[in-house]
Amino acid sequence: MLAELHERDATGEIAAIYDEIRRLWAVPYVSSLQRHLATRSGWLEWTWAALGPAFASGRGQVAAWRAADHLVVPRLPPLSRAALAVWGVDATGEAAIRATCASFVRVSPVNLVLSGLLRRLLTGERPPGGGASPSRWTPPPALGPLPPLVDPAALAPPQETVLAILGTTVAQQVFVPGLYRMLASWPAFMAHVATVLRPHLDDDATRAACGRLLAAVDAEIPAVFATLPPLPERPPMPPACEFPEVLAALDTYRKTSPEMVVFGRMLGDALPACQPHQERTTP
Repeated sequence: MLAELHERDATGEIAAIYDEIRRLWAVPYVSSLQRHLATRSGWLEWTWAALGPAFASGRGQVAAWRAADHLVVPRLPPLSRAALAVWGVDATGEAAIRATCASFVRVSPVNLVLSGLLRRLLTGERPPGGGASPSRWTPPPALGPLPPLVDPAALAPPQETVLAILGTTVAQQVFVPGLYRMLASWPAFMAHVATVLRPHLDDDATRAACGRLLAAVDAEIPAVFATLPPLPERPPMPPACEFPEVLAALDTYRKTSPEMVVFGRMLGDALPACQPHQERTTP
């Protein structure tokens, strides 16, 4: 797994940034992208000082969600509640799975905007400054409750193997996206997910959907970047010798974040229709 600073272990300024990300991303957790940056001395603090204004104003989120609107994704066979029950998923579990899928559909486009803005800074571009003052923005209510992130290393070998089916290799280590680590709370359901999603990892329809999302997000980045203030003097920019490793990590998220939107939508759409007393979760 890529190194990450767990939310429970965050203190001081990192903990405060985590709180802001949870509030502004409107999900009750911090994504692995930010948790990974937090393991590198000064990186999350500098990134947030430089890019946080785009998200405090809501411009980054609105652009991200606009890019993901109306994305057409492949369909999976619909699931019945009887099948969910066989896999150990009761009504509470179904609601948690539905919210989990919706949360990754919500958060992953925002992470793509963050990583796109950060990539521009690391490749030498600088915001012009002088943009309009940030408008007041209120995030939507957070989704949840969500299951915990499962530590793959703590799983029994068969479950860890199933989870790794949907992982990707980064620096000779397997990176398993958070969507699957949450769904691993239901091992039998996760085995089904791994079975039905694995053929879609490389098929043309899925790659096309991921490509459409990336293109839509990329098209939004210049306008958001143009609203950023000049780079702050403090905290200092991390050393340039570390840029290649961070850019490589951003490349990983550029692959997995679109998948989280596409596969989150596919899994959410395959769940049984909401019963009258259930609330439908939306990004």
